[in-house]
Amino acid sequence: MFDSLSEKLQNIISKTQGKELTQDNMQEALREIRRALLEADVNLRVVKAFISAIKDKAEGEKVLEGVNPSQQLIKIVHDELVNLLGKELKPLDLSGSPNIIMMLGLQGSGKTTSSAKLAVKLKKEGRNPLLVACDVYRPAAISQLQTLGKEIDTEVFTIPESQDVQHIVKSAIEYAKEHNFNTIILDTAGRLQIDTDMMAELLLIDRIFHPNEKLLVIDAMTGQEAVNVAENFDAQLNLTGLVLTKLDGDSRGGSALSVAYCTGKPIKLTGTGEKLNALEDFYPERMATRILGMGDIVSLVERAQEVFDEKQARELEEKMAKSEFSFNDFLKMQKQMQAFGSMGNLLGMIPGLNIGKDDRDKISHEGEKQFKRIEVFIQSMTPQERENPALINTSRKKRIAKGCGMEMHEINQFMQQFEQMRMMMKGMHDMKSMFGKMGSGMPDLSKMGNLGGLGGFNGKLGKHAMNKAMKMMRRFK
Repeated sequence: MFDSLSEKLQNIISKTQGKELTQDNMQEALREIRRALLEADVNLRVVKAFISAIKDKAEGEKVLEGVNPSQQLIKIVHDELVNLLGKELKPLDLSGSPNIIMMLGLQGSGKTTSSAKLAVKLKKEGRNPLLVACDVYRPAAISQLQTLGKEIDTEVFTIPESQDVQHIVKSAIEYAKEHNFNTIILDTAGRLQIDTDMMAELLLIDRIFHPNEKLLVIDAMTGQEAVNVAENFDAQLNLTGLVLTKLDGDSRGGSALSVAYCTGKPIKLTGTGEKLNALEDFYPERMATRILGMGDIVSLVERAQEVFDEKQARELEEKMAKSEFSFNDFLKMQKQMQAFGSMGNLLGMIPGLNIGKDDRDKISHEGEKQFKRIEVFIQSMTPQERENPALINTSRKKRIAKGCGMEMHEINQFMQQFEQMRMMMKGMHDMKSMFGKMGSGMPDLSKMGNLGGLGGFNGKLGKHAMNKAMKMMRRFK
């Protein structure tokens, strides 16, 4: 998300480096920022307000001694982006037992999937959510929610054959109280477009049951239409917040910059992937720093703390210290890396990396493709070979090559690089080199570059990216 806008803003600001901010070059920068925002599909009134605010601040700002003028411009643009995106995190209102979260949106916005993702998020936070199927009109809507419920091990409340949504909600609240569910998530009905019947039903639920949260789920890829949808829903229901989905598929990001400003309602959650754990709290300041190419180290650390198993990491550390790291251990490490998310998202969070979207996508795609090849390669071994790489001689390599469909030279190359990696890891007692104070025991990603072709980071592009990433991350020890 925001990749196109981010790249343009960074290029515009870089042109002011080493220059005094004058009225002329300021006007030129503002014109280019305006053009970049419009190309990112940002609403026109938002663009006007944004440019006006930057201009007012820039003209009234004195150039501080010892501060590069371009750095001051970055600060001004950053602050206005934060204001535009909602200023600060607005957490969900989870008061009451049970508290009620009403999920709203048009068909296709990702409402049902977002309801399941929200249940996953709340369970991680120690809550006990109940999903309620209130979309009694769309074919297969209830079965979709039930399927997602099974996948995430969360109960779904339904009343078969009933189309009385008020009765369903009332019964769900009673059921939640009886069975100790402290959060109710209502997956309400949507339409292809806003209509009177849909809105009347939603208004009744709102006025009878008084939900703590009324969250509008918006597909970020709808662009300008997202603003119209949000304003219509807000006028009728007085929304408490917004959920933006498919941000990973929208490189422009105009809707995210527009809906919060136009409705005055905060973006509370964002969907950043297809996996059911890909729903995150929205931090305006963190997003602003990412747009300006300054990374998002806090989110990176939080994500690592969430997905990395500290006990397992300590065990891997001990094995590495004794040079006992096996192929089974490599698979465990790889699964932890995959739980982190795509390599493209990871690189986007690293401050100062300055890798374009195309390069990040290439690194991510190649890395994930090659990791899959490694997995097939390792699964073609016997259990004994996976645990003890020293057993693998020439005849065993030939058998493994046939099993995984690789050439012998690829097998030899990987075996050699794997052994080099084991040697480099020997004596490595501190596996926290990437997140020194975090205590997560995260493996050193820089070592992954030594897996060469099968590691997915071969070639100048991958090695340069990972080396630069590691140098930047070491500053945060």
